[in-house]
Amino acid sequence: MIRVLRISVFCVALTAHAFAQAGPPAFGASGGPGRAGFVAPPPVVIGPSAPVPPEVAIPRPTPEELTQVNRAIQQWVASDKSANKPLLQKFQSLMLLQPPRLNVAATYTQTAQRMGPRHLGFVETASKGNIDLLLDGDSITDFWAQNDANKAMYEKYFGSMKTANFGISGDTTQGLLWGLKNGEGQGFQPKAIMLMIGTNNSGSSSAAEIAEGVGAVVMEMRKDFPDAKILLLAIFPRSTPGDPIRDKLAETNRIVSKLDDQKHVFYLDIGAKFLDEKGVFLPESFRPDNLHPLAKGYDIWGAAVKDKLAELMK
Repeated sequence: MIRVLRISVFCVALTAHAFAQAGPPAFGASGGPGRAGFVAPPPVVIGPSAPVPPEVAIPRPTPEELTQVNRAIQQWVASDKSANKPLLQKFQSLMLLQPPRLNVAATYTQTAQRMGPRHLGFVETASKGNIDLLLDGDSITDFWAQNDANKAMYEKYFGSMKTANFGISGDTTQGLLWGLKNGEGQGFQPKAIMLMIGTNNSGSSSAAEIAEGVGAVVMEMRKDFPDAKILLLAIFPRSTPGDPIRDKLAETNRIVSKLDDQKHVFYLDIGAKFLDEKGVFLPESFRPDNLHPLAKGYDIWGAAVKDKLAELMK
């Protein structure tokens, strides 16, 4: 019933423009910026579903439950004798329970970002071991090492540790799931992991679906790294106050916070530290895109997590 979905490279490029998809050309680019020499990557094929923790699982009706609920709704509308009956009949189709759709955010899908040199480099790094702290996520994590100012902040807070940063600009929960299952989660056993992922899912997925994707990543990490302590960061706020995307991420974080068990998973929301009293990003802390931190933002981030990470790595 579920069809295999194929996403064209053109659509990937459009999504890249809209979300945190853009990264420096050096990050795994093939060919030059012009058409000559450019080799298009293979199309993205949605992979199998990943296990999801019950704390964030979306309730999904069985076919029998679907039939039972919809029959009850139809009988209720048919028997209604109020003045609202014409409206109930008009919008009855919207009230009916629909078959659950595949949650792509919780699948093992090799995204375009996890194809090529970046992924292969991570696999090689993983195979060598000697990693105590793993950072994983999308561009927000990736850009700790983007320029000298950001690198200085990385050195300030993590320079004394054996670290690896497997964040990839533009990636999603499903891409990270695939990477972990295909070499990025094997060959080493970190003491701690700092994880933030999901902002790039916000264009096509609901808050509940993103939360399932994040939960699936946490579950995969628990399987790959059973002794590691996971510092699960709330997805940072983005855009401006009142933007629906900020509200969606806040709802995602509310659901994801249920994964905190104070044993293996430790949820931490530091988003407010980047904002003033009106919910606007502090001056010089984030780029004009209201999504990616600048060096000051990374400084705030590092200061907010250093003590907790030191505790988790003992």
